[in-house]
Amino acid sequence: MKKSYQKFFLTATLLLGTLVTFAQISPLEFTVNGKVQGGAKGEKVILLQSAANGTGVKVDSAQLAADGSFTIKGTEKDRGSFFTLNIADRQRAVLLVEGGETFNVKAGGQGKVLVSGSKNMEYYSQIDELMQNFAAKVTKWNEEFAEAEEKKNTKKVQEIQAAYAAEDKVRQDVIKKMLPEMGTSLVALFTANNFLNPDQDMDILKSLAADFEKVNPVPTLAQGFIGQIKRAKGVAVGEIAPDFTLNDPEGKPVQLSSLRGKLVLIDFWASWCGPCRQENPNVVRMYDKFKDKGFSIYGVSLDKEANAWKAAIKKDKLTWHHGSDLKFWNSVVAQTYGVSAIPATYLLDKEGKVIAKNLRGAALEAKLTELLP
Repeated sequence: MKKSYQKFFLTATLLLGTLVTFAQISPLEFTVNGKVQGGAKGEKVILLQSAANGTGVKVDSAQLAADGSFTIKGTEKDRGSFFTLNIADRQRAVLLVEGGETFNVKAGGQGKVLVSGSKNMEYYSQIDELMQNFAAKVTKWNEEFAEAEEKKNTKKVQEIQAAYAAEDKVRQDVIKKMLPEMGTSLVALFTANNFLNPDQDMDILKSLAADFEKVNPVPTLAQGFIGQIKRAKGVAVGEIAPDFTLNDPEGKPVQLSSLRGKLVLIDFWASWCGPCRQENPNVVRMYDKFKDKGFSIYGVSLDKEANAWKAAIKKDKLTWHHGSDLKFWNSVVAQTYGVSAIPATYLLDKEGKVIAKNLRGAALEAKLTELLP
């Protein structure tokens, strides 16, 4: 039952590669005013922004005045980022910044750093306290659990496990109750990513993603969150395939639903994808064998360079329908269909319903032979 609490910080690391193109975000300044009890004049306070590799990038620094006060200013460019204050290498404080805030920081010696000045920080403080209390109980339970196992006290082990499960449910219920109050805020993203389970809480996650889609401009981290939820949801066998329209290599729009009445293979691929290019000769063979029996293909490319896309189509002799928004993994269609790796395929019946996924090679030929004898 070895479980313990640690602070998790939502950073770009979790979300890179899933961004969607939205309205441009204008930078906003923010200010951090602080007072360090017992701080010495000249001691340094450093403001760092969380980076994709998990490190912090220095934004600015200030020296403590004789009374322990300091002021640091920064600029938030993504309408929601995580920053850290390093106070004289003794204490650290997390800042959830959306831009435009004036934060007030109170640090007392080696104790806890208190941050106020925004709803984000109010909720973050509540969650942090909730998790610290839970962590204290887990520490005690771990000690009791180890002792009970050593003594082979099965009853005590079961009691501890039951106590943990009950307390964990209480914790989750409190967090889920708080989440709607947070609205479309950075702390809502933090909470959803760190404390909700997609297998159990997908409806909550989808609702939050839908709310963020209505924000203008959509914060950068929220863009990634929206993409994550779309990919997690995906499209299941038995569902009607979501319609979409993409431009072909000549710039002409091609709508998926225009192919209704045929068996359609949606083929997600890219010129840079080795396994895709290796599979293309087989797909060409399937197309040539079944195209006159009511079979069609819509190739959705995750390319980002038009010339590379067009050259691959020509070289591999892919003579079917093609479309791409040239947005790499930021492709909205790929997100909608839950594509996280390529090649990926969806076979649709004549009414546009998904009847199979990821058929390749002999499996694809067998299915087409069954449906189009």
